[in-house]
Amino acid sequence: MHCFFIAPTGFGVGLTSTSLGLVGALERAGLRVGFFKPVAQPHPGDTGPERSSALIARTHGLHSPDPLALSRVEQMLGDGRLDELLEDMLERYRQAAAGKDVVIVEAMVPTRHTSYAARVNFHLAKSLDAEVILVSAPEQEGLGELCDRLEIQAQQFGGPQDPKVLGVILNKVRSEDGSAAYAQRLRECSALLRGEHFRLLGCIPWQDELNAPRSRDIAELLGARMLNAGDYEQRRVLQIVLCARAVANTVQLLKPGTLVVTPGDRDDIILAASLAAMNGVPLAGLLLCSDFNPDPRIMQLCRGALASGLPVMTVSSGSYDTATHLNRLNKEIPLDDRERAEKVAEFVAAHVDHDWLRSRCGDSQALHLSPAAFRYQLLQRAMAANRRIVLPEGSEPRIVQAAALCQARGIARCVLLAKPEEVQAVAQAQGIELPPGLEILDPDLIRARYVAPMVELRQGKGLNAPMATAQLEDNVVLGTMMLALDEVDGLVSGAVHTTANTIRPALQLIKTAPGYQLVSSVVFLLLPDQVLVYGDCAVNPQPTAEQLAEIALQSADSARALGIEPRVAMLSGASDATDTPDDLDKVREAARLARLQRPDLALDGPLPYAPQWPQEPHSPPVERATVLVFPDLDSGNSAYKALQRSADCVSFGPMLQGLRKPVNDLARGALVDDILYTIALTAVQAASLPD
Repeated sequence: MHCFFIAPTGFGVGLTSTSLGLVGALERAGLRVGFFKPVAQPHPGDTGPERSSALIARTHGLHSPDPLALSRVEQMLGDGRLDELLEDMLERYRQAAAGKDVVIVEAMVPTRHTSYAARVNFHLAKSLDAEVILVSAPEQEGLGELCDRLEIQAQQFGGPQDPKVLGVILNKVRSEDGSAAYAQRLRECSALLRGEHFRLLGCIPWQDELNAPRSRDIAELLGARMLNAGDYEQRRVLQIVLCARAVANTVQLLKPGTLVVTPGDRDDIILAASLAAMNGVPLAGLLLCSDFNPDPRIMQLCRGALASGLPVMTVSSGSYDTATHLNRLNKEIPLDDRERAEKVAEFVAAHVDHDWLRSRCGDSQALHLSPAAFRYQLLQRAMAANRRIVLPEGSEPRIVQAAALCQARGIARCVLLAKPEEVQAVAQAQGIELPPGLEILDPDLIRARYVAPMVELRQGKGLNAPMATAQLEDNVVLGTMMLALDEVDGLVSGAVHTTANTIRPALQLIKTAPGYQLVSSVVFLLLPDQVLVYGDCAVNPQPTAEQLAEIALQSADSARALGIEPRVAMLSGASDATDTPDDLDKVREAARLARLQRPDLALDGPLPYAPQWPQEPHSPPVERATVLVFPDLDSGNSAYKALQRSADCVSFGPMLQGLRKPVNDLARGALVDDILYTIALTAVQAASLPD
């Protein structure tokens, strides 16, 4: 078992963000990761659980022992009981380390009130026999000063020549020529980093988006009164503008993510912001100050903006005091802001040398497919696949953003079916940068060339040219024809269309894959320590035994294609109470048929459903299963939703399977990340199909 001790070189270096990213990076590598924060250091205003431990628990599902209260640490140090304090910390550490390959220990942060932090950190790191990683953030200082500071901090743990002092992660790097160029200049400047032992383990650039609070956070921290909540749970504050100028000089400031601060009697500014909102600009909100309530007649004129989700709040303080309060706001991630915490963890993980850190941990235990490892491998497989994916809902804002991200990161080559000017308008209003290479095809300009091929494909069904022309007015049908003709490798739809609208054209034009007779679906459930595949939860209400056997084989193939070793459990029901003799007979026959077709597949059944189970090598078959196949849609749907709620886990899907080419449906409320991963799933599916 390995231990990395994460020690800050000062206050405000982003220690919690670094811990989030390191846990994610090591989980990506397939390691079982633990986390331990020995001492709680609450920020002013914190009343809940310790922030680092709570954020790690909510983003990675790692529940660590409670840290010691700061008052208790100070009392024990004051009484000269350092050894007893270390023993207490070591006992808690052992709890966090149980069953893990590596544990991240987050050190104390030195502040003017905790001058003893360096002493505690040194003794604890030595007691744990931990490898030390410093975390620093360049301040208003030159490279020479930063190098000196790093050397001083390294000396506190034995110096850079000590093999237990591994190196440093630089956080919050602001550099005009990028973090990579900054890292190179630092290496050239620092004799410390040119040595054999001390390494630069990560250089994490500053990102405004990752430090953006929600509009709701601003309202709560200021004690604002909400006049219109709107989308204040989702909108984020990227910049704050105090509007004291004329409207004509304010318009260019009204950009996505802007919080407009203005006195409540500035009707002109309120109207301008509302017009921007009605034109599709997602402002973070309107903050009205100076204890002026807006004129009700003006607010009536703004009802369209309010209905679009524009948050409007008011405070009694004047403009100057309001601006001062905003500048002093706590920039830490709120405990309930899981979206921001996950994005921070993902961003930091992408900028640390996780391969080298993984190599430090050895190979004592077999790697496992954690949710982080699954997501990482999925994106890596999609990048390697380099597939072309068509998105029929091409001007939908979430689709545009997801496509832009996929294109920019090389996850897939995306094709948006939409008017180019509509996509440009959405991108401008939403603040989305459209990367080079992102294809936008005007359906009106390409529709005609698919009429004849569609008539030929459907000639046995009596389809003629006028009928085909009418059906091709639906972009989903148009995109499906592109897929049928091998012009694209996969299709993703459903953000605004129904499941039937996505599947029906695929069944008519794509047909099922060789050897299969039906289309089914699976859902991927990302539990804290493993990924489970549930099928069928979306397509077939009451499959026969033959169909159930096919669903099992399709689900096993889908799991293997995405890096999950399939161990199939054929379930008799969602609970013992729902089992019937007919269910048992059907599942027993389905299991027999599946074994005949695939004798090499690890498959058991009929088995009762266990919603939660430990992962033990000698557990019963259902408890070791990675693919769970339910006898009917209701059982599968209710089982995965119940587990999702009880375990607070993330799910992907449903992913369609059994088609000759991949087509996938989105949930109506899909978030941008959901769409991005569905595109990645589709690309990986396409790569796994036989040529």
